[in-house]
Amino acid sequence: MYFHEKPITYVGEVGLKVLDLKGMVEFYRDIIGFEVLEHSADSAVLGAGGKGLLRLEGVDGLQEKDQRYAGLYHFAILLPSREDLGRILIHLHNKGARLGSSDHLVSEALYLSDPEGNGIEIYRDREPEEWDWHGSEVAMAVDPIDAAGLVQVAESAGTDWQGMPTETVMGHIHLHVADLAKAKDFYVNALEFEVVSSLGGQALFLADHKYHHHIGLNVWNGTGIPALPKEKAGLGYYTLVLADEEKRQRIVERLRALGASVEEHGSFSETADPSGNIIRLTV
Repeated sequence: MYFHEKPITYVGEVGLKVLDLKGMVEFYRDIIGFEVLEHSADSAVLGAGGKGLLRLEGVDGLQEKDQRYAGLYHFAILLPSREDLGRILIHLHNKGARLGSSDHLVSEALYLSDPEGNGIEIYRDREPEEWDWHGSEVAMAVDPIDAAGLVQVAESAGTDWQGMPTETVMGHIHLHVADLAKAKDFYVNALEFEVVSSLGGQALFLADHKYHHHIGLNVWNGTGIPALPKEKAGLGYYTLVLADEEKRQRIVERLRALGASVEEHGSFSETADPSGNIIRLTV
């Protein structure tokens, strides 16, 4: 998982505000296959290989989303191999999950939603040597996936699905934003990502060190949409893991120079992008 370790900046953990903590823990444990690493009356941390990748927070008085907001389009769980993707495809099919799928050229991906409508991608990367770069942009597509091939490679391996592999990481996050140009300026000039793909003024994909994307941004919910209110269920925050304290301080200074608010919380600095998506910067 070269693109998800230091010195590369990558997404570490996603935090969701949830209406039904018990039900959501059961879904992510039994359907998605995460380990439950921590559990209390109002929160739970789930992940793989002892790593926390998803925090669920039950918030008193939380309400369902009632309109289109900025926030989560999906978070993406990266598996270590094609066999692993085939195994979870079989598992999800057996569980009756409603799935979408795509071959993105750089990766193969499955899509589903949790019981509260949060989007989930589960994918495996092709080798970086197979990615097709045109200058500074990587070729991506939305082609049909070879589901039969995935099943065949999983069945040929001779081992059944046993939950998320220990090497699983949070591969990327894809966000609804209100203004694509403002979001681009923030993520490129403040957070030091680079644009690696664009989609007709509707979506941008950004990365560090030439990954196909650590961050996706889109305006498919509409331009000018409001930030997700604190009292609405959905994305609470996501973390960006930075190379070292020096880089965190440099980014914090850039954020403040651009007029962004930054709060210090000991182990992380918290800010928000121009659409109100909360980001925790950690090392």
